Amino acid sequence: MEITRFHLRKPRDKAHTEHTPHCSHQSPLYQLYGNSCSNKQEKEVQRIDHKLKRQDSTKTLLIKTEQLLRIEEHDFAMRPGFGGSGVPVGIDVQVESIDSISEVNMDFTMTLYLRHYWKDERLSFPSRTNRSRTFDSRLVKKIWVPDVFFVHSKRSFIHDATMENIMLRVYPDGNILYSVRVTVTALCSMDFSRFPLDTQNCSLELESYAYNENDLMLYWKNGNDSLRTDEIFLSQFFIDNFQASSGLAFYSSTGWYNRLFINFILRRHIFFFMLQTYFPTMLMVVLSWVSFWIDRRAVPARVSLGMTTVLTMSTIITGVSSSMPQVSYVKAVDIYLWVSFLFVFLSVIEYAAVNYCTTLEEMRKMKGGKLPSGYDASQAMAFDGCFHDNDIELTPFPRIPRQEGGTRLRRQRSVRENVDLIVSNSYLIDSYSRLAFPLSYLLFNIIYWSLYS
Repeated sequence: MEITRFHLRKPRDKAHTEHTPHCSHQSPLYQLYGNSCSNKQEKEVQRIDHKLKRQDSTKTLLIKTEQLLRIEEHDFAMRPGFGGSGVPVGIDVQVESIDSISEVNMDFTMTLYLRHYWKDERLSFPSRTNRSRTFDSRLVKKIWVPDVFFVHSKRSFIHDATMENIMLRVYPDGNILYSVRVTVTALCSMDFSRFPLDTQNCSLELESYAYNENDLMLYWKNGNDSLRTDEIFLSQFFIDNFQASSGLAFYSSTGWYNRLFINFILRRHIFFFMLQTYFPTMLMVVLSWVSFWIDRRAVPARVSLGMTTVLTMSTIITGVSSSMPQVSYVKAVDIYLWVSFLFVFLSVIEYAAVNYCTTLEEMRKMKGGKLPSGYDASQAMAFDGCFHDNDIELTPFPRIPRQEGGTRLRRQRSVRENVDLIVSNSYLIDSYSRLAFPLSYLLFNIIYWSLYS
């Protein structure tokens, strides 16, 4: 009978019906106690149901956070203290890595933690323990945050694995810490006039996009200590120095803006280019000198050696140029490569001169009838390398007899006589080249490395 009366009881109103605890057939206590369900057991059902709802509902927690921070009571489209002095925003940066540096595109890619510090009294809340509250990116979209951007950036993004790498920490007095993990690719104007013995000065610049210095004052929170770096290793560069600085930027239409700079100096590793460019170039130049010790009648050997070194030097120059930006000035590596190419080219020209002078000497011997009877004139110009100078009777250059006593008068030779001397003694060209070429190249290297190293 009691159960019947319980079901026939009329509720006072609809709201009372929804919140009045009762033992329904779906209740776990009804299944446990059956028809005997007391008021104490009904309250236990109500407590369990409320606990389950609290665990399953994230919307309820979000509403409580918004109520605590009074987000709906304020217009967060406006900056803090609108109409008054500018809001100070401190910046703190920790550089995680420098991912790449491109000479061709003249840019660098950096991953960093960018932290903002400011005060917004609209977000202050009462707290007995004075403990802060930490939130993720979902609350960031509902409040005001500084609109800091990277000047001269080409690409940038906030990391989002597994969630957006954004942290918002609110303190009871309204102080806020806003941190993001971002990767940015920015322009770096490089000067390659001393490449690859160069140092490059690059900087990453931060600035507010919408708020000038009257609305937002951007500054380094802890001075030079605001910029911290992890241990960074690069394949082609040494990082000499990281430094934080600040300045002002003027735009004619909107006014002055605070700008922060992250400056760093990159000094290039030279060892890679020594192995890939300088050592091969030196070897090609030295290899071209080998022809000075080869018989001047070994035409195939000397010609093939000269052409091989010339083509190899052309390949080295093309490879270096393809990995560099097309600049309108001469680089240090260009000077070295083209001077080395000139030495290789001159070694080929030297043999052409030796071969021509030797041919003229033979033609004169033929006219004078001083060649051996079995000598074939076509053999001198054949590319077989079989003919040698000992087959020809070469008369030495006549000496001027000394005069006994008195003053010796020396007549300067004319240009024609000097040419005749060289033609009649063409082997001297190789002899002089064996000494002149190495000394000249050694002098060039001393001057080059003294200027650029």
